[in-house]
Formats: sequence, structure tokens, C-alpha cells
Amino acid sequence: MNTAILAQIDGTYFSLIGRGIGAILLYAVVGVLLMLLGFWAVDITTPGKLNRMVREGRPNSVIVTAAGMVSMAFIVVVAIYSSAGALLEGLLASLIFGLVGIIVQVAGVRLLEWVTGIDIGEVLAAPEIRPQAYVVSAAHLALGLVVAVAIL
Repeated sequence: MNTAILAQIDGTYFSLIGRGIGAILLYAVVGVLLMLLGFWAVDITTPGKLNRMVREGRPNSVIVTAAGMVSMAFIVVVAIYSSAGALLEGLLASLIFGLVGIIVQVAGVRLLEWVTGIDIGEVLAAPEIRPQAYVVSAAHLALGLVVAVAIL
């Protein structure tokens, strides 16, 4: 790179880039941990082994799991956005709101399954797509949005 071009770059530029890369990595770690924790929470509260059913390509398990991951991402993204650039506060808010989001999603979705009479264990294990999987997925997405907007 031409030294004249480098000389024109503000001295704080590279420290901002370094801070930004660090923030990306830290938020990614928190986001992945929350998504894994959310997956685990859904797995232990539903009949059958969700991770095995996803690996086997059971379509309903994949649909519901994908909705749960996207839902958790909504919460983490809004927590990051609402932190207004304060890294420590943003990480802590993402973690706290993410944990609350997991609890709300698991409880809300289990309640919906109970009210509608959906046998989620049977739906997740089915080899063909069942309409009930879309209802459960929509509940995950809706609850994720509710928690995310509540953060604002």
C-alpha cells in the first residue's frame, strides 16, 4: 500500500477497526452460545432427541429448530442495537435478554402446544412435513420478535 495513502488515515482508525473486530467476535460468541442454549432448552423440553432428528433430516425438526435459531438472532441483534455502541453493556444485555427470551420461548411454545393439542414429539419425529410444525415455528418467531421489541 502506498505510504502517502496510509499517512492520510486518521491515527485512531486502526484502533476503531480492532475494537470493531473484537466486538464482532464477542457478540458472535454470545450469539452462538445463546442459540446453542436455546436449542438445548427446546431439546430437553420436547419428547425425543432433537439433535438426532435434525441430523437425520426430519423436516419438522429442522423447521422448528431453524425458527428457534432465527428467533434467538432477533433478540441478540436488537440487544446489540440498543446498546448504542457500549460493548460491555451490549454483551450483558444480549446475554440477559437472550436468557429471558429462551425461557419465554420455551414456556410460550409449550403452552401453545398444550392449548392446541399438538403432540410435538410426534410432529418432530414425522418423516413428512406436518402443518403443525409451521404453527410451532411461527410461535418461536413471534415470541422472538416480542422479546426483541420489548428490549427497545
